[in-house]
Amino acid sequence: MPTAATLRLQIETALSNRIPSALTPVPRIIRTVVSTGIAGVDDLLHGGLPLGAITEVVGTECSGRTTLALSFLSEITAEGKVCAWIDVSNTFHPESAAAAGVAPSHLLWVRCGAPTTPQPSSPNTFALPEKSLIPPPAKKGLHGGGYGPHPRSEIKGLSDAIDGLLNHEAIAPRCAEPQRRQHHPRETFEPVPFRNSQHVQKSFIHGPLSRIDQALRVTDLLLQAGGFSALVLDLGSIAPEYASRVPLATWFRYRAAAERTQASILLLTQHPCAKSSAALVLRMQAGEPLQDERTVFTGTEHRIEIERERFTPTSTNVIPLRKPPQSDRQAVWQSRTVWAGRHP
Repeated sequence: MPTAATLRLQIETALSNRIPSALTPVPRIIRTVVSTGIAGVDDLLHGGLPLGAITEVVGTECSGRTTLALSFLSEITAEGKVCAWIDVSNTFHPESAAAAGVAPSHLLWVRCGAPTTPQPSSPNTFALPEKSLIPPPAKKGLHGGGYGPHPRSEIKGLSDAIDGLLNHEAIAPRCAEPQRRQHHPRETFEPVPFRNSQHVQKSFIHGPLSRIDQALRVTDLLLQAGGFSALVLDLGSIAPEYASRVPLATWFRYRAAAERTQASILLLTQHPCAKSSAALVLRMQAGEPLQDERTVFTGTEHRIEIERERFTPTSTNVIPLRKPPQSDRQAVWQSRTVWAGRHP
C-alpha cells in the first residue's frame, strides 16, 4: 500500500502543469516590525509597527497619535536612519520632537502651512482656512470661561437696534394689505475654464484641498527618491470631509512604493482613509489625565486598540483547521510630563 508521501508526490506530479504544489501550504509572508519604544504597544503588536507597509493611526485630538509617532521616530533615528514628517496643517513642534528623543539632524520636516498673507519670497503660499480644521471644543462658563469681553461692552449698539426694531418701515405689513411683487433680476454666470483663469487658480490655492494635494505630491517624491526609513503623513487636524476625498488609488500607490523601498508610512487621521491599503489600523481613544497628584498634572493615560490587521504574525506556515483563540486587541500606556520625573 503506498504511503501518504508517495500519494502526495503522484498527485502533485499529475497536476504540476495546472496547479504546481497543489498540496503544499502557501508560504505566509513574515513582516519585519520596528519597535515603537512603548512596551505596552509593542506587546500588543507583537514587536512593533510593520516595515514596508502603511500604518494608520486614527483618533481625536489629544488621543496620543503624535506621541506614538514621535516615539516611533525616536527609535528609528537612534539607529542613524533618516525619516520625514509631512505636516499638512503646520502643527508640528520641533522642540517637542527633540524632547521625545528624535534626532533633528535625521528628520526632514515638510511644512505645508504658511502665513495668512503672501510673503514676498513666496507669493503663492497661504494659510490653511479655518473651516478645514477641526473646530475647538466649546468653552463653558460665563463669557466662555472668563475669556469673553466685559459685560458693559455688550450693551453697545443696543439703542440703535431698538430704534431699528421700532421703526415703522421695519414693521411687517398685515396679511390683508396687498403686497407689491418685487422682481429680482436673474443672475447669470459665464463659464470660465479652470486652466486659463488665474482667479480660479488662486481660489484653489486658498482651499484646504490644495494643502492636501501638496502633501500627497511631496509624499510621492520622497517615496520615489528613496532613502527614508519612515514617513509620517500628519492629517490629524484636517476635517474628515476633506481627508476622505483622497482617491483610493493614491493609497494603493503608496502601499506599492512602501513595499518596494521598505519604508514605513505612518498616517495620522481622525477617520480611516487608506481602507484596504493599510496593513494596520490603530484606534486611539481620548486620553485621561493621571491622578498621581491632586493639583499637578503629571501625565496622560492613553488607550489603543487594533481595529484592523491585514497580516497577523504567526510562528509557523501550517494553517490550523480550528480557529485559534483571539488575543487581547487593546492596550493601555501612559505618557509622563517632564516635571513629573521618572516613574517605575
